[in-house]
Amino acid sequence: MTRASWYALRTGGWRDYVTLLHAPYTLWHLSYVVIGAAIAPVWLPGRLGATLAAFALALGIGAHALDELRGRPLATRIPDALLWALAVVSIALAIGIGVAAAIMWWPWLAAFVAFGGFIVAAYNLELFGGAFHSDVWFSVAWGAFPLLTAYAAAAETVTRAAVAAAAFAALLSLTQRRLSTPVRMMRRRARTVSGTVELDDGEQLPVTAELFLRGPEEALRALTAATIVLAVALVLLRV
Repeated sequence: MTRASWYALRTGGWRDYVTLLHAPYTLWHLSYVVIGAAIAPVWLPGRLGATLAAFALALGIGAHALDELRGRPLATRIPDALLWALAVVSIALAIGIGVAAAIMWWPWLAAFVAFGGFIVAAYNLELFGGAFHSDVWFSVAWGAFPLLTAYAAAAETVTRAAVAAAAFAALLSLTQRRLSTPVRMMRRRARTVSGTVELDDGEQLPVTAELFLRGPEEALRALTAATIVLAVALVLLRV
């Protein structure tokens, strides 16, 4: 049986909970949080830790639990009730961290908290007829938003440099989405793959699922590693 993603474990038991975390992609998007905090004019690791915790809860657990409730794309056997519990508790904790940050640090962070609470439900549950479930909203919600939030939490303002960095995160997340969409289709929906590719010298290559998957998935692995390494480099620069 083809795995639902290149990082998915065999279905069943504790492995389902590991797969649910989408660990490589979660680390990728948490790297945007680190990058946002690292480019802020002041280095505040305590605020970075709180922001990372909020996004790890809301994105790493909550969003993915809601997504799994929509048709079981990862084919896990986690009960619906437990998925709902994971989603509600993790997102509530993340919002709680955000509200506390707005009270203690900068009141305008409340706007970021409100948007985050809205988009995690609207995107993953495909509310409003799926109006917010698109590549563009993915790039905004999981790319630009984490970076901009972490910057604002540290700097207590939003600058043109922060917006430019958020645009970088959005474009990189859009690239991720464009690479991963055909991969997900191939892994989760394709029944058979057939045909040949004829080269200009007459050589014929069989069309296989591996032929479709290898390039995009190798690119996704490389981009995941590159984003994490960039985040680590920026932290080392600040400390």
